[in-house]
Amino acid sequence: MDVLDSALDAVGRTPLIRLSRLHPRGNLVAKVEFTSIGGSVKDRIALGMIERAEGLGLLSPGGTIVEPTSGNTGVGLAIVGALRGYRVVCVVPNKVSEEKRDLLRAYGAEVVVTPTDVHPDDPRSYYSVARRLAEETPGAYRPDQYSNPANVEAHYTTTGPEIWKQTGGQIGAFVAGVGTGGTITGAGRFLKEQNPRIHIVGVDPDGSIFTAADPGGVHPYYVEGVGEDFWPETLDGELVDRWITVDDRSALYMTHRVARMEGLLVGGSGGMALVGAVQLAEEQEGLVVVLLPDSGRGYLSKVFNQRWMNEHGFGDL
Repeated sequence: MDVLDSALDAVGRTPLIRLSRLHPRGNLVAKVEFTSIGGSVKDRIALGMIERAEGLGLLSPGGTIVEPTSGNTGVGLAIVGALRGYRVVCVVPNKVSEEKRDLLRAYGAEVVVTPTDVHPDDPRSYYSVARRLAEETPGAYRPDQYSNPANVEAHYTTTGPEIWKQTGGQIGAFVAGVGTGGTITGAGRFLKEQNPRIHIVGVDPDGSIFTAADPGGVHPYYVEGVGEDFWPETLDGELVDRWITVDDRSALYMTHRVARMEGLLVGGSGGMALVGAVQLAEEQEGLVVVLLPDSGRGYLSKVFNQRWMNEHGFGDL
């Protein structure tokens, strides 16, 4: 029988889908991560970080996992926690959708909500609150996806090899949104080792530090789970051959467009990555692979809610 032993055996192994309606030339394909068991690319790193912590003795049976997250990493950690008996506390910024918060609770995680528009060093930021909770809780472990080498390693050992095998080595460019940088660093490093000519392209929301011309260009934005206001340790910027900056409106427009043209309901970060990928696929003949990190089902009250769109000045997309 073809039966998996647990939900953790269904992490990753996601398909590539050709986006021939969105880009008729046929050289654009999507790595659809919402088919992973927890619904996002972050399942991969959640499992990797906890297995590393267990191996190093940083997390003991019955312990507590505390992590700052925009939701998806928290879901992955909550799934691992449910199967391995850990308490999971997720600290999220208040721009995270209610669906994501409810989803975390559905898996048994505890959710702590913090303000979005504060500096990372502010004691109210989700980074600072998670650090404090981990220090105050006996037996707590904070994976810290922004510095944990298992973040990069998970993509180096799974995402990159999957893409290489699925494309038969014919990939010309890999495109991904950048948050912690684990995906583009891990997968990008593996792909470059197979073929140094593969173009690695990072897509960044307007307002993020990665593509801001100066500190004054860093400002809040609505797309969740990508971009930062600091440089994570898990991001190797030297691997990125090109950066493409995308504004909220363009990202959200593409999010609606891919749902209606390709039947793929993705989050705003996926729409953002697609804007960059379409641009790249129009510029070159080679196969462009874009990673779509999660499902749009976690954003029904926001990106796919017309009242929310109107209230935030995006109108009818």
